[in-house]
Amino acid sequence: MTDIYYKMFALLRFSLGIDKEFDCRLTPEQWQLLYAEAERQALRGVLYDGVSRLTQPSAAPPLQLAMKWARNRETLRGLNDLFNREAARLTQLFEAQGHQTAILKGQANARLYPVPDSRQPGDIDIWVDGGRKAIEEMLGKLGMMEGADTTQLHHINLPKSKIAVPVEVHNLPSHGNINRRTNARLQAWLRELLGKDTVMCPEGFRCPSLVFALTMQLAHINQHLLNEGVGMRQVVDYYMLLRAATVDERQQVTARLKQLGLYHVSEALMWVLAETMHMETEMMLTRPHQRRGQWMLNRIVDGGNLGQFAFSQETGLWQTFLQQRRHHWELMRFNPSEGIGLLRFDMDLLFDLLSTIPERIRRRKLRLDGHYIEWYREWEKRHNQNL
Repeated sequence: MTDIYYKMFALLRFSLGIDKEFDCRLTPEQWQLLYAEAERQALRGVLYDGVSRLTQPSAAPPLQLAMKWARNRETLRGLNDLFNREAARLTQLFEAQGHQTAILKGQANARLYPVPDSRQPGDIDIWVDGGRKAIEEMLGKLGMMEGADTTQLHHINLPKSKIAVPVEVHNLPSHGNINRRTNARLQAWLRELLGKDTVMCPEGFRCPSLVFALTMQLAHINQHLLNEGVGMRQVVDYYMLLRAATVDERQQVTARLKQLGLYHVSEALMWVLAETMHMETEMMLTRPHQRRGQWMLNRIVDGGNLGQFAFSQETGLWQTFLQQRRHHWELMRFNPSEGIGLLRFDMDLLFDLLSTIPERIRRRKLRLDGHYIEWYREWEKRHNQNL
């Protein structure tokens, strides 16, 4: 991790009121690097709140960069207002059709920030009860299904022509885990919490309880870490949730982490929060784990917001494929139960690739034996049934 990240973390703590002073002195070149990293991590708005409070001219960024930063900050203010109004409109629209709703992450998290409109929004995630079929019928009735993306099992992407901002309508409260047992427990627990603990916020949309948010967003971080990657915006979101939660609410989450398959990711995240945000031990869900936490922090630094930069865009298809497989193998040490699931997926993907090889060559060249013969035959049977 480069020195500029340590300076960015210091500015982040100052911006959020964790530290009272920002003692670092940066050169104009370092300010440019810090701004670039803030952009990669979707933290420009939050960090500008700290920059605007720097009283000594020698500690501030160059004037041209400061003006650019200020313009971006004003854009975020307008974006957050737009996202809040759209979240409120969709809440009213869907509840008028007889469906319970809740805003997941995003604008619900922004309310917890010292300056709510400093958080950079991405999209609106709105949970709607009733099940997938009922939701699709409702969206069809409202004229929102034409052009919608229904390829995901847990949510529907509304068509951009029908709405002002990107919206995901969730029929499940979470993307869930790869491990089927822990995923079943996770989905059941989250549905139970949504059924009894949502409140109408002043902004005009429903927010879930902090127990739900802490559980669901930890699972969200875990899911993104297993696939694309995690960014500092998600880390800051989680810090805000922990700071807003009571001791009892944090203990409720801690008591369920192992059975929900989220204990290891919690250990890693607590270490990252201690390292970057200087979070107090009494606010943590679990003890921090340095090895897992360092691995997560490296992924955050390398990948940027939601892992957008995790895999080089300049490499070819096969290089990217191999990078992703290597990432999956590393997950075996981080979270074995989820890592095994990913490796099984990789093997299925490999056999799908092998199916493009003519059968006479495949049977002669593979020379599979033992367990792999049984696995291959099972896959071949499933593949033929799907044709």
